[in-house]
Amino acid sequence: MKTFYNNIFNFDNIFKSNNKLSYGLLPDTKSQAKATTNTEKKELEKLDLNSIIQVDFPDNQYFREQTNKTQIVLHHTVSGQGVDGDISWWRSTVERIGTAMIIGRDGKIYQCFSSLYWGHHLGIKSEFLKAKGFSDYATRNTLLNKQSIGIEIDSWGWLIKDGNFWYPAKWDENKKKYVAYTKVMPIKDIVEYNQGFMGYNVYEKYTDAQIESLRKLLVFWCDKFKIPKTYNEDMWDVSMKALSGESHIWSHSSFRSDKSDVSPQPNLIAMLKSL
Repeated sequence: MKTFYNNIFNFDNIFKSNNKLSYGLLPDTKSQAKATTNTEKKELEKLDLNSIIQVDFPDNQYFREQTNKTQIVLHHTVSGQGVDGDISWWRSTVERIGTAMIIGRDGKIYQCFSSLYWGHHLGIKSEFLKAKGFSDYATRNTLLNKQSIGIEIDSWGWLIKDGNFWYPAKWDENKKKYVAYTKVMPIKDIVEYNQGFMGYNVYEKYTDAQIESLRKLLVFWCDKFKIPKTYNEDMWDVSMKALSGESHIWSHSSFRSDKSDVSPQPNLIAMLKSL
C-alpha cells in the first residue's frame, strides 16, 4: 500500500498531467510570538488531498517546466473576499503571473498548477539586483521564480483608517497617494503593530483557518522537496540569503523592499516556529 507521502507526491504528478493557479520583525511582535509558542508540540493533522480545489487554469498562464524547488515564498493577495478575482486577473496577464496555491479566508486551498511547475510571483527588478551586487542581475529574477513555490493568502494586507474604521488602501491618482477604499465594508479583524511593519501599522488579520492550511502545505512541501523548516528571523525584510537562493521558507518582502506581504502576525510566526 502506498504511504501518505507517496499519495501526495502522486497527486502532484496526476495534477500536472491533467491540468489545463526600520522593517524586520519588531520587538512587540517577537514577544507575542514567543508567548504563543511556549506550548508542547502535538500530533497535527496532515494535508487532505481531497480537500484541495483544482482550478481550471490555462496552460499558457504558467510554465509547464519542471524545476528543482528550494524555496517557498509566502504572499497575500491584496484583495477582498474570495479568490475568483485573483485567479481571473492572473488569467488575463501575458506575463504568466500566478502562484501554485491560494488559500481562501475560510482555509480552503485552491491549486492553479502543480508545484513542480512555475509562474512569475516575485517581480524583482534587475536594477535592484544589480545594486545588491549580483552579476546575473538580468536573469536572477527568473531563476528565483523557477526554484520557488509561491503561496497566496487571501487578504487585503495593510489598511487605512477613515473615521473610526479601517479600510483597504486604494491609490488615488488625483491625490497621488493611497486613500481608504470606503466602497467596501470596514475590516473588523485586524492586527496592529505598534512600531509599524513596512511603514504601516494595521493589517487585515489572517484567519486561523488560513494559517492552519498554510501549515499543512508547508509541512508537505518542505518534506517533499527537502526544504528546511527552521524559522528565519530575517524573513520579514530583504534578505541576501533569500536573493542568493538559500533554501528556506521566505516572505515576499524577503526579496523586495517595496512589498509588505506577508505581515508578521504573532500566530503566523508561532506556526512557523512549530514546524
